[in-house]
Amino acid sequence: MARIEKLRKPFVIILIVIFLLFTRTGYMVVRPGSAEDIADFIIVDEGRKDHAGSFYLVTVTQQNASPLLMLYGLLDPIVDLQPTRTVIPPGMDPEEHSRLLNQWMQESQNLARVIALRRFGYAVPIKSDGVEVVAVGEESPALGLLEPRDVIVAVDGQQVSLAEELVTRVQLRAVGEPVELTVLRGKETVSVTIPTTTHPEQQDKAAIRVTIQTLNWQPQLPVEIEIQVGQITGSSAGLMFVLEILNQLEPADLTAGKQIAGTGTINLKEEVGSIGGVRQKVRAAEKAGAQYFLVPKENFEEAKKVARTVELVPVGTLEEALAFLEGISGGNR
Repeated sequence: MARIEKLRKPFVIILIVIFLLFTRTGYMVVRPGSAEDIADFIIVDEGRKDHAGSFYLVTVTQQNASPLLMLYGLLDPIVDLQPTRTVIPPGMDPEEHSRLLNQWMQESQNLARVIALRRFGYAVPIKSDGVEVVAVGEESPALGLLEPRDVIVAVDGQQVSLAEELVTRVQLRAVGEPVELTVLRGKETVSVTIPTTTHPEQQDKAAIRVTIQTLNWQPQLPVEIEIQVGQITGSSAGLMFVLEILNQLEPADLTAGKQIAGTGTINLKEEVGSIGGVRQKVRAAEKAGAQYFLVPKENFEEAKKVARTVELVPVGTLEEALAFLEGISGGNR
């Protein structure tokens, strides 16, 4: 009996360790990721990269929370806990969600190419087949009104070609205000009116809580721009992609020799959109030694709560970001 007791104790300890390290809790931890010199990811044909300073892309790390990681998230003020269902739509497997995030990254790269080249004076036509519904959230007001594989082609009668256009137009509304969508469903065209609700991560933003992607679009580029970001996904690096492309096209160094991190989506109107995980991104930028951090205006108040050594620069448009860069260069842009 004594021998059985001796064997039982280490077995129980092993079970406790397995429980603490590997049990799923239904939550994900969001913690600071890395800050990467974006020039390492982008090559503009005949562009120049001999700059004294750098633009940094910043990331967050998300992973399933075991009980131990959940405790870590509760104790560390810079780490967030999010219900898994708000990160990965119910019914979508992780592999499909990963493919969707890669799609959003590709779309942000294409947008950056178009925006930068148009600002530099090039004509860059774009076409798409509309905005495809990938999934409808369980708490979405569109449940029963939209279906996966629906293609949204207009908002309130105005054509939309890109997912970011749809998001922007929905977020122009007050929470609760309805939005009218024109939808292609198979060979049929239908009109649906959907009341907006709060965004799951940004409670002051209107949303319809559907997962979407742009269907079949590629810009017609007059200049070859290669972007390779490895395993980084999502859409929040749009602003920084644009700045780096412009920096390789411009004769002057937009960084003015400074270390400049930043985040923010960007649309065809050159408006900088809010993102999630801004506190974690500020901390990642500080760890990398960034002097400045370009932050969407809508994320500025949250970013201020954690900034210690980096100077925050709130921007609402690409023009505001460029004006700041011109200011630190002494007006030599």
